[in-house]
Amino acid sequence: MEQVSNRIKNMAESATLAMAAKARELKENGIDVISLSLGEPDFKTPKHIQDGAKAAIDSEKYFAYPPVNGYLDLRQAISDKFKNENGLNYSPDQIVVSNGAKQSIANIFLSILDPGDEVIVLSPFWVSYTALVELAEGTPVLVKGGIENDFKATAEQVKAAITPKTKALIFSSPCNPTGSVFTKEELEAIAAVLRPHNIIVISDEIYEHINFSGAHASIGAIEGMQEKTVTVNGVAKGFAMTGWRVGYIGAPLWLAKACNKIQGQLTSANCSIAQRATYTALTTDLAPTKAMSAEYLKRRDLVHGLLSEVPGFKVNMPQGAFYFFPDVSYYFGKSDGKMTINNSEDFCVFLLESAQVSLVTGDAFGDPNCIRLSYAASEENLKTAIIRIKEAVAKLN
Repeated sequence: MEQVSNRIKNMAESATLAMAAKARELKENGIDVISLSLGEPDFKTPKHIQDGAKAAIDSEKYFAYPPVNGYLDLRQAISDKFKNENGLNYSPDQIVVSNGAKQSIANIFLSILDPGDEVIVLSPFWVSYTALVELAEGTPVLVKGGIENDFKATAEQVKAAITPKTKALIFSSPCNPTGSVFTKEELEAIAAVLRPHNIIVISDEIYEHINFSGAHASIGAIEGMQEKTVTVNGVAKGFAMTGWRVGYIGAPLWLAKACNKIQGQLTSANCSIAQRATYTALTTDLAPTKAMSAEYLKRRDLVHGLLSEVPGFKVNMPQGAFYFFPDVSYYFGKSDGKMTINNSEDFCVFLLESAQVSLVTGDAFGDPNCIRLSYAASEENLKTAIIRIKEAVAKLN
């Protein structure tokens, strides 16, 4: 007898994982599907990081339970990284290492939200933000940036969304799903709005190293903001370490302690060997990371050119991460004679079935007019996929 809680019944399934599962199912049935749905680097974890993990195993020092918030030397390395790269002063006691940045964000919301508390979510947003707010019994309040402003919400919009119930604000920069990057000036304007209020800012900077704008800005480094800001980061994207599942935060001490407390009951510490690999990643040369970022930049320029040639697609130029988020509303109401495209979800199903290309509906990210395409794939697959898309949409009238 099923006895699933309302909490689970009401929780949306991750659209990115659902689309990836459909693509895998088709591949297993022998269909040549090109999957551009998951935000996963197609590079291997750099060899020196692998060697760091192997050395940890061979040392036989890291087989016991680690501290819940992570090994002290790793937290010190993260503290140093924040100071040297981001201008943030978090002591090791203000660092919590978790099982991916997703758990980091879940820890935060479970630590600060009471039923009815509102969280401003700059939209488009990563699919899990709203689900995690709701899991913690909070209420997401979407503040939408349009394609004409590179999908970036403005300080004026943030100001208009603040109510007495506002407890937090969350955003990512570089952004998943749009690739947009907030400039220091844009963040300063948002900080000026937030500074007078008792609002926690959650700054998701997981794509920090995949940034083509020339400079990464952390809102916590702006005067008066560090004690209001939780900076979320990890090694999945910039170091091609998705499977290692390591995320971390720098937070006000009271909040770091709260996250440590809840993590101690939910999962305890992150995997010991994954932590040692992360220590290697953060204390050695960034050359492999920079080489990956340079490759993503080449792909971005390639894909922008190709997508710009697809009739009906509205495409901007993302400044970071590895996504495009084109507006495809031109095709809503059109049909190939078998299927009518009513929304972006229909459009993604149509492309999966007609072009054998897996993408994700923009609805899941807060903009139903768009679709998300990941260019963390080979140039050959990217070229083939967009040719297939162009041929498929030509059948829609």
